Amino acid sequence: MTPPAIDAETDILVIVDIQNDFCPGGALAIPEGDAAARLAGRLSERFAHVMLTQDWHPAGHRSFASAHPGARPYDTVQMDYGLQTLWPDHCVQGTEGAEFHPALTARNVELILRKGYRHEIDSYSVFFENDRRTPTGLGGYLRERNFRRVLLAGLAFDFCVLWSAEDARKLGFEAIVIEDACRALGLDGSATAARARMAAAGVEITNWDLA
Repeated sequence: MTPPAIDAETDILVIVDIQNDFCPGGALAIPEGDAAARLAGRLSERFAHVMLTQDWHPAGHRSFASAHPGARPYDTVQMDYGLQTLWPDHCVQGTEGAEFHPALTARNVELILRKGYRHEIDSYSVFFENDRRTPTGLGGYLRERNFRRVLLAGLAFDFCVLWSAEDARKLGFEAIVIEDACRALGLDGSATAARARMAAAGVEITNWDLA
């Protein structure tokens, strides 16, 4: 597929959560997450404006299964803000697992946004915490910088990239997900469901033949 023309003034590439714990060998490994790191880095060379996001949990975060006695990873529990999938401990602040994967050689990075640092609330989207009310501030940042189109790559296609793309549309931005620079966790058909949700939200999904 021919990539769309990139507007150097109003387009920004958002590379989501390409961290050691989300790549092979990590605590919450996404299949081929390291390939997404390499491809997203290559992709960044085409953009004048790039930002990275970083999952940044305090120890004992409430989204960790270890914080709920008797629970196991991938169980679902009711939190104050709704249902929450419980995860293995991952991307804990200051640990090697929270660092960006070394294959991510991103260029033109202007902002690193950390998310998931509130102890009681998980954060998939780069725009809002999982309570769907608490903003990260990114929406305002992008508006003040006069960006109109958000292009997304990274991990995981079916969770943080999905929620971020949906919220970009809700906030009035155009949103494009570059799928070949993403990888999916793939829980119970979650990748297929993610594609349907993105389509319903008006998110464009594309492949740029990056391999």
